[in-house]
Amino acid sequence: MPPRFDDPGPTGPLIVSRRLPTGGHGPEDVRFDQAGRVITGLRDGRIVWLDSVTGERGVLGETGGRPLGVWPLDDGGVLVCDHDRGLLELGADGIVRVLAYRIGGEKITFASNVVRGRDGTIWFTTSTSRWDVDDHVGDVLEHSCTGRLVRRDPDGTVTTLLSDLKFGNGLVLAPDESFLLIAETTGYRIRRYRLGTSTTDTLVENLPGFPDNMSLGSDGLLWVAIAAPRNPLVDRLLPLPGFLRMLVWNLPDAIRPKAAPIAWVMAFDLDGKRVHDLRATDGSYGFVTSVAERDGVLVIGSLTEDDVAVLATTPPPVI
Repeated sequence: MPPRFDDPGPTGPLIVSRRLPTGGHGPEDVRFDQAGRVITGLRDGRIVWLDSVTGERGVLGETGGRPLGVWPLDDGGVLVCDHDRGLLELGADGIVRVLAYRIGGEKITFASNVVRGRDGTIWFTTSTSRWDVDDHVGDVLEHSCTGRLVRRDPDGTVTTLLSDLKFGNGLVLAPDESFLLIAETTGYRIRRYRLGTSTTDTLVENLPGFPDNMSLGSDGLLWVAIAAPRNPLVDRLLPLPGFLRMLVWNLPDAIRPKAAPIAWVMAFDLDGKRVHDLRATDGSYGFVTSVAERDGVLVIGSLTEDDVAVLATTPPPVI
């Protein structure tokens, strides 16, 4: 049985040691490239790099849309899941190429996170076919289960592998490329898709919050951004018919369910055992949507912040 987190157990402090200004807003996903720079996309369409030590930054290019998930390539380019334009490749020369815009004649919506295999195969998630990023809470309430896992073969063929994801989000490729790990944000779980057999099971279920983007650290751990804690009202609404849940969406914004302010990341080994659980409620950072680790340096990104944050030294594992 996959691990469950009815009782989250011990936690540690999430401490922001410094901020890295991006020159924009909303660094939704963060990844380290081969040179050790932090790569992220901003709301205005720019893909930027940041030096986590000096704070120096530069612009790699612009997508013309709203970049979300990023995957740095060995040649200096970046794969980008763009909310508006689908799956893109930003070349090292700054030229943008569209890799996937439609699936079977249907426009790709809300492309979320992306990984690439050694043979050039690309996998990416979409979160929902019914809502956009600014109104993503609508999908949380509706629970549309219209997220997808999609594969793009080296020859350009695009195939949907799973079409029932509960807000498909973070995506990680196993080191041996035998499986993918998928964060299902409104399913409160991390799902495993075995590439050899095209079968699925669950690595971690019943998480205490909404899992967002994920990454595999140089420490061998699966780092997971938890955007917000579970909301008791949303949990009570989930068994109800969709039209009743959507009544909440139509309430004035001031009285809709709100995410509790928190900065939160977790880390698991690849068997699903919890290793780190770091949280902060001091307002030093908020709504963490991504996390990446390299050689002991831990950085986080957010859909709602302007800066990328560097965390203090990773604490000992939880007991």
